[in-house]
Amino acid sequence: MMLLAIEQGNTNTLFAVHDGDSWIAQWRTATASSRTADEYAVWLSQLLHMNRLSFSDLSGCIISSVVPQSIFNLRNLSRRYMNVEPLVIGENVDLGIEVRIAKPAEAGADRLVNAVGAHLMYPGDLILIDSGTATTFDIVAADGAFEGGLIAPGINLSLQALHEAAAKLPRIAIQKPDRVIGKDTVEAMQAGVFWGYIGLIEGLVARIKAEWGKPMTVIGTGGVASLFEGATPSIDRFDPDLTIRGLLEIWRRNASLKD
Repeated sequence: MMLLAIEQGNTNTLFAVHDGDSWIAQWRTATASSRTADEYAVWLSQLLHMNRLSFSDLSGCIISSVVPQSIFNLRNLSRRYMNVEPLVIGENVDLGIEVRIAKPAEAGADRLVNAVGAHLMYPGDLILIDSGTATTFDIVAADGAFEGGLIAPGINLSLQALHEAAAKLPRIAIQKPDRVIGKDTVEAMQAGVFWGYIGLIEGLVARIKAEWGKPMTVIGTGGVASLFEGATPSIDRFDPDLTIRGLLEIWRRNASLKD
C-alpha cells in the first residue's frame, strides 16, 4: 500500500507519500483555492517522476484541509488520477478520539489530526502549539480527547498587518533577533513580533496549565515553530511531524474498519 497524504493549510499545502513503512517523499506548494485537479496533477506528476514514482503506484489518499473550496479539486485529483476515493477529514471519518467541544463540526481538520498524531506519540495531558497562518493552542487529554483551545493570529500575519496598516513600516521576514531593544525600524519590528509571540506563548501556556490543574506536556509544531526553539522553556518538545503522523494513523484506523 502506498498512501498519498494531503495536508492543506491556509498558506501551504503538503503532499507526502508513505510506502507502508516510512514517509519516502514530501513536497509543499502554496495554497491556492482556485487550483484545479488537473493543475495539481501536472505539478505532482513531475515530482513523483523525480522520485521514480507515478500516480499508478498510489493506492490510497487522505485529505485534511482548512480551505473548504479546495476540497472538491483535491478529491477530484484522487478520483481522476489515482482512481481511488479519498478519505476526507470531517466527512464520516473515524478519528479514533472524542471531540469534547460544544460544536465538534467546527473544529478545524488540522487541529483534530494534530491531536491524533500527538496522542499517538506522547503520554499524558498535552498542549499543542501549531504556528502557521494562525497560532493555535489545543488541549489533548490523557485519553486522547480533543478538549478545545485557543486561536490567535499567526506571526507572519501580524507582520503583514503591521506593513499594510502603517505606511512607513516595511514588509520584513521574521527571524529571531539578537536583542529585545531594536536599534532601527526593522529590528524593532522583528523584536516586537518575535518576543511578543514568546510572551504570548509563555503567558497562555501558564494560564492553560493553571486552569487545567494537572501536569501537561507542551508540543510545538507548524511552519514557523522551529523559530521558537531554544527561545522559551514553555515548549517541551518540537515535533514537525504531528500532522502527517495523525493522518497516517487515521488512514490505518479507517482502512481496518473496512476490512
